[in-house]
Amino acid sequence: MNRAVEQFLPFALPEIGEEEIAEVVSSLRSGWVTTGPKAKQFEDDFAQWLGGGVEAISVNSATAGLHLSLEALGVGPGDEVITTTHTFTATAEVVRYLGADPVFVDISADTLCIDPEAVERAITPRTKAIIPVHFAGRSAEMSVILDIARRHGLKVVEDAAHALPTTSDGRLVGTLDSDVTVFSFYANKTITTGEGGMLVTRNPAIAMRARTMRLHGINRDAFDRFTATVPSWYYEIVAPGFKYNLTDIAASIGIHQLRKARAFQARRQHIAEQYNATLSGLPLILPPGPREGDLHSWHLYVVQLGEGAPCGRDAFIERMFERGIGMSVHYIPLHLQPYWRDRYELKPDMFPVSQRVFERTATLPLYTRMTDGDVERVVRTVRESLR
Repeated sequence: MNRAVEQFLPFALPEIGEEEIAEVVSSLRSGWVTTGPKAKQFEDDFAQWLGGGVEAISVNSATAGLHLSLEALGVGPGDEVITTTHTFTATAEVVRYLGADPVFVDISADTLCIDPEAVERAITPRTKAIIPVHFAGRSAEMSVILDIARRHGLKVVEDAAHALPTTSDGRLVGTLDSDVTVFSFYANKTITTGEGGMLVTRNPAIAMRARTMRLHGINRDAFDRFTATVPSWYYEIVAPGFKYNLTDIAASIGIHQLRKARAFQARRQHIAEQYNATLSGLPLILPPGPREGDLHSWHLYVVQLGEGAPCGRDAFIERMFERGIGMSVHYIPLHLQPYWRDRYELKPDMFPVSQRVFERTATLPLYTRMTDGDVERVVRTVRESLR
């Protein structure tokens, strides 16, 4: 194809089918457009899909789910929560919502996930919880992290925004021995509801608290109150809650996206394998794959420029865009962001692995709507941009 007529290939696009559209139309016609029967079905389907005896509480974002999780675990002023600097700000900002302090640690070079040894070194008498992040869809070293948490009496909330479906030691993320796991259904995630998330736990007290606090601290489900055939108007406010419920319109999309999650993962893995095979030999460090026997969701395909690259990261991205290929960077670490840097006096040399990865990292397009031809075009453009 002539370069002049090639369309711009974006970094990410959701795949929405006719089933999702029909379910949304069904919701609109039903009269239930906020939290109702479709949200309940999505929750039930999600819990059953994961298995392991979990409960699933739908929310309007993964950020909301992380906030509700920490609130239910009693995190508050004076507490510390350990997490990685190499993440999106939502992972840490929810700690500040509750008046607690995030404690940032570095990542492991071989996983790009939180470094368990750094976690253990960061524990103090104020530490209340750990938030590991499954970066790009590869699981963090959860068996080690959970062992650290048990030995120190700490809670664990998994930031699984990238991790559906991902496994750790053969078990699906969401069914491990953490206190809570939170998934994201943002537009570019492995399944989407546009905006949305899911909080998953086996602890009935956490589930009950999250359900109450996601809708203003009301002690009765709004759907039950509005569909009852006898007077059911009475409710009580048991806490100053939040407005974090997922709408039926969003859940309608999620019901069908979940049914496609395995097929989506297979397509993403196929694209990642194409990249792995065709980008080898270039001055690039390819992303870490899963541990043997585990599943990687391949939410992101993150490369790093090697020592022999003819240009820097920024120039590489500019060259790719000039040639019609969208890219991104995951992430600008939190120790470089003004609020976190200044409040906690963070310096790049405190996080040498994250800093080094950031300086040379770029994320290639990877989404299910990409054709094999699209993948070949990305690879060809990478080669041209690294000449």
